[in-house]
Amino acid sequence: MNRREFIMTTGLAATAGVFVKGANPVHAGEFTGKIKKAVKYGMVKAGNSPLEKLQLLKDLGFDGVEPNFGEVDITELAKASEATGLPVHGIVKGWSFDDINTCIDQAKQIGATSVLIVAGKVDENMPYARNYTETLEQMKQAGEHAAKQEIHLLVENVWNNFLLSPLEMARYIDEIDNPWVGSYFDVGNVARYGWPEHWIPVLGKRIVKLDIKEFSTKKMNDEGLWKGFDVEIGDGTIDWAAVRRELTALGFQGWATAEVGGGEKDRLADIA
Repeated sequence: MNRREFIMTTGLAATAGVFVKGANPVHAGEFTGKIKKAVKYGMVKAGNSPLEKLQLLKDLGFDGVEPNFGEVDITELAKASEATGLPVHGIVKGWSFDDINTCIDQAKQIGATSVLIVAGKVDENMPYARNYTETLEQMKQAGEHAAKQEIHLLVENVWNNFLLSPLEMARYIDEIDNPWVGSYFDVGNVARYGWPEHWIPVLGKRIVKLDIKEFSTKKMNDEGLWKGFDVEIGDGTIDWAAVRRELTALGFQGWATAEVGGGEKDRLADIA
């Protein structure tokens, strides 16, 4: 079965199919009617300005875009969003709590609904228990500001040696005890050490948004850890049909953002 056949038979739409190189465009509405597809701003290599980049995404059928904090002038991006009608649905803060309140304020300013944050990193100099305690307090403090601004503060599962099971991630979010704090679930990141379809029912309604990319444990084992991401959707080891079933059972609706290799117009058209 080739990638196009895979997509058409599993009906993955925004949760996978829109990111398959060479597949016919499959609009997000074909998944549940309420899935919105986006890309990371840095994936858009075409265009010389935010206005040109967002207009291209709009023309290609994307529903939104998500920049990194500090990646682009927020005022210019806001003007481009208003002019094109393409929402900036969130901002990626990333691996540091520095300036987290400023990031939340910018998300509010631009009409976004979320800020993506990573809950620290465990290594030889940062014990697991200490990272748990310290980041939990940071999340609680930042979450208070996020709640005031009505912005979702979303923890993403990344390769930071922390929150390595869905049960632990769920507990961590619950201990913050803030309805504006949830999960930004990255389907591809989980596949290094687990199965995304196992995480989805455990995290449940804590999942607010999705990052979508493929992963191959075979390439990881044969060629090196990061080579696992060097595959198109449907060519890796993720069971996208199972992922779709669990998301459907959950009743998930919202944003699914591609986090894959970007490029010029033709590449973005393939992703769309």
